Amino acid sequence: MANRVGVVSRKTNETDIQMELNLDGSGYAKVDTGIGFFDHMLGGFTRHGLFDLDVKIKGDLIVDCHHTIEDCGIVLGEAIKQALGDKKGICRYGSCILPMDETLVLCAIDLSGRPYLSFDAEFTTDRIGYMDTEMIREFFYAISYACGMNLHIKVLAGGNNHHVAEAMFKSFAKALDSSTS
Repeated sequence: MANRVGVVSRKTNETDIQMELNLDGSGYAKVDTGIGFFDHMLGGFTRHGLFDLDVKIKGDLIVDCHHTIEDCGIVLGEAIKQALGDKKGICRYGSCILPMDETLVLCAIDLSGRPYLSFDAEFTTDRIGYMDTEMIREFFYAISYACGMNLHIKVLAGGNNHHVAEAMFKSFAKALDSSTS
């Protein structure tokens, strides 16, 4: 099977994004969003899904992190959709229950073409590093709608906010890898 690659650019008044995603990669990440914790999450997504991701974002971080993270989700959803093409031969469904110390997160995906997000999680802090925790839901919402995927993320056990967020991104990566196989 040929490498499945999505290349997407998006320029708005708030953001300028260039992204290349290879679904058949090796876990290589070149990520620069201007938000350290978000870079860390995207790096984990890339490594654990065995994707290659090259993304450069210039966003209006002087305002806040909202546009950068939401627009990145839109672009990532479009890149996944583009890389999948007609989706012929994919598994379509994927899921992962991922432990990270005290945290346990379930992620399930259906690449049906119908967008939907079920997000069952709460954070006890407003921020992790320079990333607003409320943006994690917005990121996954943007991916699900831009890609046309049915996406469920549920925290089964939690504690440390960093672990909860990281388990979400990694379980999403594993479920996406499985559903695109």
